[in-house]
Amino acid sequence: MDLGSLRIFLAIAEEGSVSRAAERLHYVQSNVTTRLRRLEENLGTPLFARTGRGMVPTAAGRSLQGYARQILRIVEEARLAVSGAIPPQGPLSFGAIDTLAAVHLPQLLSRYHRRYPKVDITLQTGASQELIRQVLNYELEGAFVGGPVTNGELLQQAVYEEEMVLITAPDEPLPGADNFDTILVFRPGCSCRNHLEQWLRERGLTPVRTVEFGTLDAILGCVGAAMGISMLPRSFVERGPFASLVRIHPVAEPFSRVPTLFIRRRDMAASPALSALLELFPKT
Repeated sequence: MDLGSLRIFLAIAEEGSVSRAAERLHYVQSNVTTRLRRLEENLGTPLFARTGRGMVPTAAGRSLQGYARQILRIVEEARLAVSGAIPPQGPLSFGAIDTLAAVHLPQLLSRYHRRYPKVDITLQTGASQELIRQVLNYELEGAFVGGPVTNGELLQQAVYEEEMVLITAPDEPLPGADNFDTILVFRPGCSCRNHLEQWLRERGLTPVRTVEFGTLDAILGCVGAAMGISMLPRSFVERGPFASLVRIHPVAEPFSRVPTLFIRRRDMAASPALSALLELFPKT
């Protein structure tokens, strides 16, 4: 199981085809096929199922993907360390919840890019639980998610503390039993959604309807149009023209504060590129 075979294996997994993997790696197709067959023979298990949709990783193949990415990343870190390449460079793939990506990351990533122009950044946005799953599966080096997070396989570092606020249409009061029926939320796994649902349960309120959206800006617009209520960080709601669309209601402890955490796998050292990014965040 040499490094070249692992690179070939990952290329096939990502491309879904031996021919496309060979083209990407600038290899002869027969060489790619031979190297894959030898790798499967050495491991004693098939790594792909050959289907009409192309090469689909088996359970063993999916398991090997995480290890292969980790091995190749560590080898690259070692190469950079001994070559004296001090400035971070190479790929950096991480995730962030949408609220943090919209409010806190733009200026920070701009500074980071100016300081480390040789780092190739890939940012994946999504709900907290989705990002946690991707980190656990070695698909991302780490992610900024809404807390709290309880998982022994993860290290976590607090980077921000957000003030949560309830939002309604401009002329609507704080929701009660006689003036509330619909919540507008992001897809399941969103920490803001979880926070709102917990706040409602605490007050003995049950929504009649739950409407899911794919973007948080759409939630703001529809709350402003009196379609329902939601709960989001104040920093996200008060951006530019958005605050004028809705009415902001403070909420009491323990619902008023939510930590934003950076998580990464405990068994993976932070790459130089990732460590440099984390150093730019304010210490909490």
